[in-house]
Amino acid sequence: MALNRNKKINIIKKIYDIAQTSLSIITADPSGIAVNKITQLRKNAIKSYVKIYLVKNTLLKKSLKNTNFNKIINVLNGPTLIAFSFKHPGSASRIFIQFNKKNKKFQIKHAVYENQLLKEKEIINLALLPTHAEAVTKFIFLLKEISLGKLIRLLHYIGHKTI
Repeated sequence: MALNRNKKINIIKKIYDIAQTSLSIITADPSGIAVNKITQLRKNAIKSYVKIYLVKNTLLKKSLKNTNFNKIINVLNGPTLIAFSFKHPGSASRIFIQFNKKNKKFQIKHAVYENQLLKEKEIINLALLPTHAEAVTKFIFLLKEISLGKLIRLLHYIGHKTI
């Protein structure tokens, strides 16, 4: 279906606005993946505050031109499924990596975070970043461990102290 000029302008504006508020983006090649699986991927993404779009590269390049994600413009080619993370920078990467494990034809292409084009290993590291809740939980656990360790050492010292 051909898009008229107004629809193209609306798509460019919509993607630009989304890019302005997102923390990171990731792209993948959806070739060979059934539509119902992509629909399920989108439903799962919504729960993680991630938006996924299938957009023509020419429109995507124009949308991302004056954003923090302009590094990806030069590497966009072929069919492109793009995901925008809003609450956590690794959310979209995590969703795409999980989907890739079940669907080997799904090829993750590139990601951009903090105006840097990420390599494959960096994309995995981005996905492994703890969420805010996980980080707070680990920090509290660490504080408890430190306090408990000091108490045990103090009790051990008191027990072995000679009078």
